[in-house]
Amino acid sequence: MDSYWVAVVWTLLPTVVVSIIFFLVMRGVIRMDRTERREYAKFEAEERARRGLPAASASTPPSASSD
Repeated sequence: MDSYWVAVVWTLLPTVVVSIIFFLVMRGVIRMDRTERREYAKFEAEERARRGLPAASASTPPSASSD
């Protein structure tokens, strides 16, 4: 019976390890994207302020104009 559980663990171990690595990579990608968007928005706001342009509205996208 003891060898049965060893076989179960060795069978499931690769799947668990790959799942953990996948989770960590995806979490890193999502966090990097979030940080990049935040920094780009900050940079854009600084450039708009430097040029004397009005602040970009975050609530309405530019293509949402109604005719």
